[in-house]
Amino acid sequence: MRGTDDVNRQLGEAMSHPIIGMIANMQDMEEYRSLHWTGSFEDYLEIVRRQPSVCRNAYQRLYDLVMSFGTEEYTEYKKRIIRYKFFDDPFDGGKDAVFGIDVHLMKLVNVLRAAAMGYGAEKRVILLHGPVGSAKSTIARLLKKGLEWYSKQPDGCLYTFSWVNADGTEVASPLNEDPLKLIPLDLREQVLGEIGKELALKYPLRMEGDLDPVSRFMYKEIMAEVGGDWTALIERIKVRRLVLSEKDRVGIGTFQPKDEKNQDSTELTGDINYRKIAEYGSDSDPRAFNFDGEFCVANRGLIEFVEVLKLDVAFLYDLLGASQEHTIKPKKFPQTVIDEVIIGHTNEPEYRKLQSNEFMEALRDRTIKIDIPYITKWQEEARIYHRDYNKKRVARDIAPHTLEMAAMWAVLTRLEQPKKHNLTLIQKMKLYDGKLIPGYTEDNVKELRKSAVREGLEGISPRYVQDKISNALVRDPDGRSINPFMVLNALESGLKGHALLQDEDTRKRYREQLGMVKSEYENIIKKEVQKAITADEGAIARLCAGYIDNVKAYTQKERVKNPYTGAYEDPDERLMRSIEEKIEIADARKDDFRREIMNFIGALSLDGKTFAYHTNDRLYRALELKLFEDQKDSIRLSSLVSNVVDSDTQKKIDIVKARMIERFGYDEQSATDVLNYVASIFARGDTSEEGG
Repeated sequence: MRGTDDVNRQLGEAMSHPIIGMIANMQDMEEYRSLHWTGSFEDYLEIVRRQPSVCRNAYQRLYDLVMSFGTEEYTEYKKRIIRYKFFDDPFDGGKDAVFGIDVHLMKLVNVLRAAAMGYGAEKRVILLHGPVGSAKSTIARLLKKGLEWYSKQPDGCLYTFSWVNADGTEVASPLNEDPLKLIPLDLREQVLGEIGKELALKYPLRMEGDLDPVSRFMYKEIMAEVGGDWTALIERIKVRRLVLSEKDRVGIGTFQPKDEKNQDSTELTGDINYRKIAEYGSDSDPRAFNFDGEFCVANRGLIEFVEVLKLDVAFLYDLLGASQEHTIKPKKFPQTVIDEVIIGHTNEPEYRKLQSNEFMEALRDRTIKIDIPYITKWQEEARIYHRDYNKKRVARDIAPHTLEMAAMWAVLTRLEQPKKHNLTLIQKMKLYDGKLIPGYTEDNVKELRKSAVREGLEGISPRYVQDKISNALVRDPDGRSINPFMVLNALESGLKGHALLQDEDTRKRYREQLGMVKSEYENIIKKEVQKAITADEGAIARLCAGYIDNVKAYTQKERVKNPYTGAYEDPDERLMRSIEEKIEIADARKDDFRREIMNFIGALSLDGKTFAYHTNDRLYRALELKLFEDQKDSIRLSSLVSNVVDSDTQKKIDIVKARMIERFGYDEQSATDVLNYVASIFARGDTSEEGG
């Protein structure tokens, strides 16, 4: 047997280990003591006086949690939109952030606000409805995670109590009820009115319903012991801080339906503990009952029903009572009051069944449906993939535009074909994303939205896209960077075995949309290569200066001095037209365009600003294209296709590649791939640009 000195020596050695010391220093003992605080009922009354928010009900606490992270406002289609920062997931670095559905999240928060104020929404099941993978579970998970965090904060704290027996043993309130429920029911309104009289209350101080069965039993037993002296009874109460935790099954419950044969309503309300019947003598003694059903567990917090509409009918009666009356009916016990947010989610097929099932009419009447559709803004969709496939999580390089192109295709599958013949699906997508297209106003876009009621409820799930991006990342063993074509090909090949696609016409449409995305990508990289080739600021500035000198002389009917000969000559019409044609200025419109440029320069001058080549976007683009046209032959990208590149050309190509890396975020491999691909396009003679 080791001596005490040996044990102490080993403990001392352990404490001296740097890792153990580091952990010891990182511990917040003050926080630990705060979260494990215990005190008397009198202490709790003092806490209530200082911080009445500890008495909030579940809906009030959840709403305040969401609002505690603040909001941002913006206008979309002339409508004020509020974005709640809570849904950025401030707890896990954005792991469960929800993007692109601010309007729908507004509806959810409005329901929480109405419920917190007691306007009736608190008597309903919040039903998140949408297609598979539309973030329904993510929203529920975020709300649960938020409640856990909030209950640990000073602003979000809440309390419960235990009974202390004469022998010192404790019996906890199985539903973690608020200590103010110990105030006798017939006196409660008057007493709470007195407590709240001088307090600055955000919500009225209310505490509805009787104690849970165990607490009612203990109340009666102890009252009999103390001869009906309530002040003596509360001396037998220990109040403690309550921390909500899904893992510990405290204040947060999750219920997932099983197959019909194994469904049992006791999973929601609890069941008799037959081992304890022998100890307490009766199955009607509440101490012989396990209040461990999900409704019991979730009291004071939130219960999530996964695929709620798959519940057996027997469960629905419990759900209806819990929502409308805020009560549950455990076996052999009276209706028991609960206080919790009930949130369920379901997919489209199950919801259609609900609508057509007359036996479900009561449930339909007691739900508030909130649509959670797929994202229909492609830049917002791309945020999902950037969150999941970034440098912290992925070892391989991902070429620019790869995730955006995957997002673009996903969004295209969710949009309805525009009814206007002069509008393409790609253009419609860009309008939704905020791009201005001639002939379309905000009102037009609003009408497009209104006329397409099913948009976002059908199409490709983000999960499918994520799976195919993952496939592309692991498919190539040499570890080279992945590019849009790799991902788009993976998306296309997966359509054959897609479990949710039974319709060949839909597969065909999705493939066509992949073709649209590839064309769009080609346009993007052509522009980038053109910009990289024409990134010689000195050359583009000289070209601009020459154009402006000639336009000025032309509009003022003057001659231009030749910088090389010094002779005065007519304005260089060929130079001016070679630039203007690049942005499709017709010969009949050249005079208007030239006057427009001179007026633009004059307006800048009046404002005390100086004109530069990048000041006017249209002219800048025309200059870029002209310079590209002049330089591409000297660089001879087409020689890349034949693999015959002289040293002088290679130097120029290396400069372009370096610009691609510096300006557009390419790595060496992806820059080479893009240059080779664009070179093959130019070799085919395709240098045109597509609008949209």
